[in-house]
Amino acid sequence: MALRWADFITPSTLQLAPLLDLLLEPIRCQQQQAALQLGLQEALVNAVRHGNGNDPGKCLRIRRILTPTWVVFQIQDEGAGLAPQHRVAALPECSDALCGRGLFLIHQCFEDVRWSQRGNRLQVARRRQAA
Repeated sequence: MALRWADFITPSTLQLAPLLDLLLEPIRCQQQQAALQLGLQEALVNAVRHGNGNDPGKCLRIRRILTPTWVVFQIQDEGAGLAPQHRVAALPECSDALCGRGLFLIHQCFEDVRWSQRGNRLQVARRRQAA
C-alpha cells in the first residue's frame, strides 16, 4: 500500500458521527477503530468548542493520511490556537472538573501528538494494526 491521503472540510458542528464514520472507514481493525474514534472525537470537539468557539460559520479542515505503517489525522480549526503551556496531557487536579480530560484522552489514543507552532492544527498518529 502506498501513501494515501484525503482532505475534508466541514462546518464547525458537534454533530460528529457521520464525519467520524467517514474518517474511520478505511480502518479494518475494530479495536484500533474504537481507540481512534475516541481520540478523534475528543480532538474534533476541542476544535469546535475551543478553537472555533462553537461558531457554525467557521470550518474544520481534516486530513487523513494512510501509510503502510501509520494512520495520521491533521485537524485544523480557525481559532487563535492553543498556547504551548496548555497543551498538557494530564488529568485535571480536581476530579469533578467539567473539562480538561480531552487532551489526556487524545494522548492515550494516539502514539504521536504534535501541534503546529500557532496551535490551531493538531496532528495525531497511531501505528496501523492488521484487521
